[in-house]
Amino acid sequence: MNGHARPLAPLDASLLKITRAQLLKTVPLPGSYGFGDIKTDHMLVIEYDPEHGWAAPEIKPYGPLALDPASNCLQYCTNVFEGMKAFMGPDGKARMFRPDRNMARLASSAERMGLPSFDEDAVLKCITALVTLEKRWIPTEPGHNLYIRPTMIGTKASIRVGKSDAAILYTLVTPVGPYFPVSPQIPHPTLAGVSLLAISEHVRSWPGGTGAYKLGLNYSPGFVPQTIAAKAGYDQVLWCLDASAGGDAGEGGALVTEAGAMNFFAVVADEDKDGGGITVRTPPLDGTILPGITRDSVLELLRAHAHASQSEESAPSPFGAASGIPTGKLTISERPLALSELAAHARAGRLLECFGVGTAVLVVAIERIGYYPASAASTPGVEPVHAEAGTPIPKKIAEIEMKGGLRGLGPVGKALYEKLSALKEGREEWRDWTLVCD
Repeated sequence: MNGHARPLAPLDASLLKITRAQLLKTVPLPGSYGFGDIKTDHMLVIEYDPEHGWAAPEIKPYGPLALDPASNCLQYCTNVFEGMKAFMGPDGKARMFRPDRNMARLASSAERMGLPSFDEDAVLKCITALVTLEKRWIPTEPGHNLYIRPTMIGTKASIRVGKSDAAILYTLVTPVGPYFPVSPQIPHPTLAGVSLLAISEHVRSWPGGTGAYKLGLNYSPGFVPQTIAAKAGYDQVLWCLDASAGGDAGEGGALVTEAGAMNFFAVVADEDKDGGGITVRTPPLDGTILPGITRDSVLELLRAHAHASQSEESAPSPFGAASGIPTGKLTISERPLALSELAAHARAGRLLECFGVGTAVLVVAIERIGYYPASAASTPGVEPVHAEAGTPIPKKIAEIEMKGGLRGLGPVGKALYEKLSALKEGREEWRDWTLVCD
């Protein structure tokens, strides 16, 4: 020894080892996938320890992880993850949609939680190998795909409060159907819609917090508020932030942040009704909003469409000529959106459509939004909730509905759903957004 510490091993995809399962599972029949319950034959596991660095990645038969009961992830929630999907293209090749963005976000989340850094490209190569190995699990039915869940957990075996210098980065894959199931009455996802209950007393994220990162601890506190919404007859929570929690809504009331686990969009007719212009609004990335890959894709597509309609020299619209989105006077706005603004737009007949976007749902219509009119988004009289049983639900709820009582996706949401579906499934290409796995 010369007194110099040995360099820690980097995460090296060339060292990937594949141990195949001896007995393969039976792939379920079409239409029986559900969402997230079925696991495939294999998983990717990469371990890190502070003395040696990253171990050789391994794809091995799916099974439990061995964790010390004092593991940092079990004690202090050092758990970050991603949501990605693989699709089967018409050429029989598997594809992932903008996976480099998922790797960048996973690295950002890991850094925020003090977990070890890793080579993003190397992890993506390993995940690509896993998807290729599990290709037979990729559904081919419309609206079905292979969900990919990269996860990184802190595994330092100590109850001492502090960050973990040991970790496991693993990835599982699961065949899934639509997140919000369709039915014979609603046979296509574009016809389905969800309802939201606006809540601000239970806060998903706040200024200076961790809402901009994909952490397990950001999701579990929302389970009970979700139960509150369900008991009141709503599908999901519309997370709102009022001034007491650090929201800066001015005189506009509580701010809209996210819809369940989705980014929120609203389409509003401009005040000059004769001009036919519309504004697509979504809350800004102010640290309380997750920077969704689908959100970013929606904004890029809409801006390309708006630019194409304003300049003869620009590239053609990604939607084509018959998308249903106005060819002129399309404005995209990323600025704070108050719930009271939505209500005012609805009363004026200018709220044309609302929708949520995300990896799990792609694009889903929001048909109505319930709120408590006493203070736009608060629920007076409801005590802090610590258990599901016996939670009081105020009876007086006002509702925001779309113009004309729209059900299902409107012209903008439908065009986005169809374009993103075509891109993800390899039926169309745009800006090299897809990565072929084979």
